[in-house]
Amino acid sequence: MEADRHQPGAFTLVVDGTPQSHVSLESPEYLSFEYVRRIGHGIDLVAPEREPITAVHLGGGAFTLPRYIAATRPGSRQQVVELETDLVDFVREHLPLPKDAQVRIRHGDARAVLAKLPLGLKGTVDVVVVDVFSGARTPAHVTSMEFYTQLAALLKPTGILAANVADGAGLAFARRQAATLSAVFGNVALVVDPQVLKSRRFGNVVMFASDDLLPFDRLPRLVASDPVPAKVVAGAELAEFIADAPVVTDQTAVPSPPPARSIFQVKPGADR
Repeated sequence: MEADRHQPGAFTLVVDGTPQSHVSLESPEYLSFEYVRRIGHGIDLVAPEREPITAVHLGGGAFTLPRYIAATRPGSRQQVVELETDLVDFVREHLPLPKDAQVRIRHGDARAVLAKLPLGLKGTVDVVVVDVFSGARTPAHVTSMEFYTQLAALLKPTGILAANVADGAGLAFARRQAATLSAVFGNVALVVDPQVLKSRRFGNVVMFASDDLLPFDRLPRLVASDPVPAKVVAGAELAEFIADAPVVTDQTAVPSPPPARSIFQVKPGADR
């Protein structure tokens, strides 16, 4: 856990040399990482401002988004699934969750825990966030059509899935993920840095999916005005992006590609 030298009261969680989460204890509504801010915009639009929601997070890290929802939507009910028990204990010790945050933490593999979630959650969840990484790669078993179908069952009719997809040159992995989500959900949109979209650098592609129309009329303006501007890809442009990319199944799933060590890897104590 490293203190942010530019923002008092803020910290970055680094796991195996890879920055995983940024948290501001004093301002939990502040989202530092680009892709997390983009997911935050989607969460902002899923329901009227300040209205409590039900959220499920696959991948905990330092609980940046659960803190954000607790701060911006008081009274929200949240479930977080995190594999690393030691990581959860470490974060709770150094960056404790607010006492009034209704966040239930469940330990275990994201896909295995899905089958153990309370039956009452089925069909009631407003937002499912998928941000599962082993090191700097997403494991194969949380990228398939079967996996996303399980998540779709959790969502209410207007619910939204938000997935963080990391990819590099050619964006072959991201294209397959977009194809897979489109095979499960009626509506899909991507939010991505134009330079990443042009395959000029490794980066994150945030994917939103829902069976209902995505409530994202304001999203293009929001992401375009961020410190690192992004664009929304949907409709015909999304179909062009997917092209002939195949749908991923449990039999064909592979982990996300590894980034070059120079992209995310940092040494403990390094100045960011």
